[in-house]
Amino acid sequence: MSDLDLTSWTCPAPLRDRPRVVMGHGGGGALSAELVQQIFAPAFGGEVLAQMGDAAVLSLGGARLAFSTDSYVVRPLFFPGGSIGDLAVNGTVNDLAMSGARAAYLSCGFILEEGVELETVTRVAEALGAAARTAGVEVATGDTKVVEAGHGDGIYVNTAGIGVVPAGVDLRPQRVVPGDIVIVSGAIGVHGVAVMSVREGLEFGVEIESDCAALGGLVDTMLAVTPDLHVLRDPTRGGLAAALNEIAAASGAGVVVRERDVPVPPAVANACAILGLDPMYIANEGKLVAFVPREHADAVLDAMRAHPLGADSAVIGEAVESHPGMVVARTGLGGTRVVDLPLGEQLPRIC
Repeated sequence: MSDLDLTSWTCPAPLRDRPRVVMGHGGGGALSAELVQQIFAPAFGGEVLAQMGDAAVLSLGGARLAFSTDSYVVRPLFFPGGSIGDLAVNGTVNDLAMSGARAAYLSCGFILEEGVELETVTRVAEALGAAARTAGVEVATGDTKVVEAGHGDGIYVNTAGIGVVPAGVDLRPQRVVPGDIVIVSGAIGVHGVAVMSVREGLEFGVEIESDCAALGGLVDTMLAVTPDLHVLRDPTRGGLAAALNEIAAASGAGVVVRERDVPVPPAVANACAILGLDPMYIANEGKLVAFVPREHADAVLDAMRAHPLGADSAVIGEAVESHPGMVVARTGLGGTRVVDLPLGEQLPRIC
């Protein structure tokens, strides 16, 4: 034992006091939040940025606009059920939809690595254009940059989008109150497992396809029932767990989730069991979680189930007065466990 050199030992977990960026800083968990709160927010300032929503809601020329931007670095570029082009459109459209806005225009920036095949660029561009048309949004402007070979990963894409927020719609976590019903629009964990299965060459007995989709139509259906929804969030990086924790922290309310009511497909559950992962932390790209006033919950749920993208919607819990700012899950055995904000990410580079 005396010959061991303890100074050479390292811990694989991303530590919060590291002086350099680690992959976990991009995972949508606690490290991502610290990066924003400790570096970007103090540097940029501003009341609008302080909203910290999926999209910023702005007043401009008498209109209420939603504005959002996102960058996509998924590997591989093509996966069952979608591609980086589909993600680039649907991700930004969905961020706008979570503020109640229907996306109108997108910008699109391509960062191409020297040596990538033009056929691949064409496939991504065509997928992006098709996804935009499906979502009813126009790509209005863009930009292209090329980086040297070895300084990228084929193709990165950035999209920004704007849309109009309807009058009377006010979706933000600060509106959540105890008694609100928590609804998820369908099975969770599908996108992350689909990307991982292709990237790692894993076989789970059945092909799992990403749930990548634009949610603007589903949100319109929900708002048609009542504009008095309290908050919507698409649980992408960090999964359902991260989305619920962000809402709980911002609202000050506690959240209770009934674990057995959370829809997890058998293929996702089996894959997570094999790999030691929790479906609650796996990214989604075509699902949303809603906090709805109790008096409207049944009608909203019925409307969601009547929409193709919400057919498997389920009530999974509620906001409560106890344990403010904390998310807990009631297990199938009658116990409870804390569903904490993830530190980093279970699966890197999935969106």
